[in-house]
Amino acid sequence: MRTSDVIRNEIIGKLMTISDKNYLTALHQIVDNSKVESDTMQLSDEQKLMLDMSESDIQSGKIVEHSKLDKLDLKWLKEL
Repeated sequence: MRTSDVIRNEIIGKLMTISDKNYLTALHQIVDNSKVESDTMQLSDEQKLMLDMSESDIQSGKIVEHSKLDKLDLKWLKEL
């Protein structure tokens, strides 16, 4: 499933190629008349718990640098 960010960026890319003023005006009216949903997302109790656990790991220094994680991933993949 594509995320809303991916879909939005695809739409923006396509809009940049349109030069027909009437078409763009019609699209503008559709967007203006559309209900805009909030970007707020409701999290489940499990998701909130995972975020709390992640925050606790960060505060206690249980972190791995991204470059080291990449190396560990490559090592793991080679072992498959």
